[in-house]
Amino acid sequence: MIYLKQALTTPETDHQDVRDLVQVMLARIAVEGETAVRDYSRTFDKWGGDLVVTRDHLAAAADQVPVRLKDDIRFAHDNIRRFAEAQRATLSDCAVEILPGLMAGQKQIPVAAAGCYVPGGRYSHVASAIMTITTAKVAGVPHIAACSPPRPGTGIPPAILYAMDLCGADVILNLGGVQGVAAMAHGHFGLPKADILVGPGNQYVAEAKRMLFGQVGIDMFAGPTDSMVLADSSADAEMVAYDLVGQAEHGYNSPVWLATTDEALARRVLRLVPGLIDTLPPVNRDSALQAWDNMAEVILCETREEMAQVADRYAPEHLHVQARDLDWWLGRLTAYGSLFLGEETTVAFGDKTSGPNHVLPTSGAARYTGGLSVHKFMKTVTWQRATRDAAKPLAEATARISRLEGMEGHARSADVRLRKFFPGESFNLGSVDVAS
Repeated sequence: MIYLKQALTTPETDHQDVRDLVQVMLARIAVEGETAVRDYSRTFDKWGGDLVVTRDHLAAAADQVPVRLKDDIRFAHDNIRRFAEAQRATLSDCAVEILPGLMAGQKQIPVAAAGCYVPGGRYSHVASAIMTITTAKVAGVPHIAACSPPRPGTGIPPAILYAMDLCGADVILNLGGVQGVAAMAHGHFGLPKADILVGPGNQYVAEAKRMLFGQVGIDMFAGPTDSMVLADSSADAEMVAYDLVGQAEHGYNSPVWLATTDEALARRVLRLVPGLIDTLPPVNRDSALQAWDNMAEVILCETREEMAQVADRYAPEHLHVQARDLDWWLGRLTAYGSLFLGEETTVAFGDKTSGPNHVLPTSGAARYTGGLSVHKFMKTVTWQRATRDAAKPLAEATARISRLEGMEGHARSADVRLRKFFPGESFNLGSVDVAS
């Protein structure tokens, strides 16, 4: 492999100052509750209005959303709902007779309450509202709370409110940042305590979720978003360049990578990208330029297998293949958050409308986990039931294994059943001396 462009820095997701501030904020909220939440909202969100969005406000917000945008939001919601329903259908209860008289099974139970965080800083993340709330709803979560940073003087943008309400949020909070995440976790403002917190956010939100993990579940530990394109000589260099730029605009610390077997294509992409970035609006341009200059990489490979090895090693959040024989890539690639096959699709489709969830593992976490899905809101629990005849061999083996391990209490809970169910019979149940 040859690096035609190599990253100067790597994403930084572990700042001590961020950890310290988040720790202080969470500790204060744990003690002072809603008082601290309101204070942080005034300080960081510049918001002194209602924290719980009323039905009247939701109706007024919906009136402000243009009809075409409502149609687009409903289109995206329908696609995401359909995909989530298909995922839900793959989860089923089951039962099996392990041995005569011993039945065991599993049940799929949704969590009781979910908290969905919807970013609202530089961009109005309508799509994040759809992705998180819709998926929780399809999973069957009885209570779904959602929060997003309010704009000073106006609150959450109308389009985000419309999407939150459409997708099924039971309560919506004008809250951003650490205070929003903590309010849902602790059950402030009349909410039930969240069993799981989901949704992307900045480094403060990510750190708050990390610190709250254990007290609540979370979707994943999230870092800056990242994307990789795999391209051979059949790829369109301009299209590849646009796709890289589109993902670089996420933020200054969002890496984009290109691996290709075609040096001419790589050189053309390197020439095209700076000009494409320069045509973006200023706020997008600055982020994309920093990401491209400091974090982007272009890797020249000898074979498609080498490209696949690069992808598996990087384990990107988004992996876009623009190459021949797409079925080969689908079968070969093993580490990615979401896979995009062919130039007819793009990561932007997945980010906004196509169906599969856009809350995905970053920073190489795709090596061991997938993205947000109905599975994250479900608990797979097990049960068992036995007849007395089936309990006999279970109790005998349990008693002997327990005594071998030195766990006499366990052994006796098996012994007592044998005495009750099979009085007068004798059993070889091991000895307390066996473990010594």
